[in-house]
Amino acid sequence: MRLERDERSLLAYFPSSTRAQEAINALQEAGIREVQFDRVGRFGTRYNDQYNNPLANQASTITGLSLYSADINPLVKTDTRALLAADPSVSGVGLKNYGVAGNEGFLVTVVTSPERVDEVREIIEAHGGRL
Repeated sequence: MRLERDERSLLAYFPSSTRAQEAINALQEAGIREVQFDRVGRFGTRYNDQYNNPLANQASTITGLSLYSADINPLVKTDTRALLAADPSVSGVGLKNYGVAGNEGFLVTVVTSPERVDEVREIIEAHGGRL
């Protein structure tokens, strides 16, 4: 996104994709159209529902569930997968606020006019987002 001279951007972090999506829906209902949803993490891996869904019995790796990395090719990137598996968040021994996936790994970016910044902030905070 590129901001115009009279636009403002807000970056909001959410603890779950469900809360982020609820905020996006509320923003769009309020007439805010420039909204983008992303997942963020420390390791450059990306979330993929096809591989990281334990409810559908598709959790092929432990790092896929905790670090969203199950779609990393196991034959080509064995060193990457081994390093990810060594992360404390994978073993369940992660420290409080360590940054495990799902802590605040969901980013909503909003672009709006200066007059609507307070309204956007209220919607985001009402849905559990942190600016």
